[in-house]
Amino acid sequence: MTRDPTAGLGLKPQHFADALADPAEGLWFEVHPENYMVAGGPRLAWLAAIRRDKPLSLHGVGMSLAADEPIDAGHLAALKRLVDHFEPFVVSEHLAWSKHRGVYHPDLLPFPRTKTALKSIAENIDRMQTGLGRQVLIENPSLYMDLEGHDFGEVEFLTSLVTMTGCGLLLDVNNVQVSGRNLGFDPAVYLDAVPAAAVGEIHLAGHTADPVLGEALLIDTHGGPIAPEVWSLYERLITRIGPRPTLIERDENIPAFAELMAERSLAHQILTSSPGMVEAVHA
Repeated sequence: MTRDPTAGLGLKPQHFADALADPAEGLWFEVHPENYMVAGGPRLAWLAAIRRDKPLSLHGVGMSLAADEPIDAGHLAALKRLVDHFEPFVVSEHLAWSKHRGVYHPDLLPFPRTKTALKSIAENIDRMQTGLGRQVLIENPSLYMDLEGHDFGEVEFLTSLVTMTGCGLLLDVNNVQVSGRNLGFDPAVYLDAVPAAAVGEIHLAGHTADPVLGEALLIDTHGGPIAPEVWSLYERLITRIGPRPTLIERDENIPAFAELMAERSLAHQILTSSPGMVEAVHA
């Protein structure tokens, strides 16, 4: 048996009672902190109830690290209050931008991976980690078109951020599959190049084919079961780097808790049967 987090779920309000009662070994939950940046009330109360029994991860969507401007000090302060209160075992954020000159966009937007962007994003990660007093994990994006002007490949860019800031990586395997199909690269080659020591968390999710272009364009919807090819990539990754806390994401077409737990159980089985986890359990 292990008390360490193995496979977890994105926590949904409709699943609160089931999540609180489930005794599964290694189960943990993740939330978007932006949904809990309030002074009090039922949201914080039921999140506190979950946190008393289960490990918690905070996965941000609003820090806009890749914007060409410093991160918002008020947003960082609100996140700091949540981190201090709930003491999550992981804090993460996306490698994307959503804010420009005070205007917020409801999306995680791409950018050219230039030397200028590398310096700016590294500075924002430093601001975030200094403000929180802890390491942050950065998630690789899902991409739909190949922007012009890149100075770095994506893995090289992520690795440089790790080296420059001491951040870690949240490796979304579904995002790699989606981007690989859309941009024409081999997702297995990408995953094989990611530095193992930097990976602090893994995400698995579902995608769908574009209604017009079909399988030529995959959309990262988080709206259905994890695809077989993503499971295969995940097993390949775990075989190489060893077990890492793994999240099952579902943000649309939310099914019953038991259906999500079935996918979670498969990830848990893969993690606990890997040599690294077997050694940890019997240490």
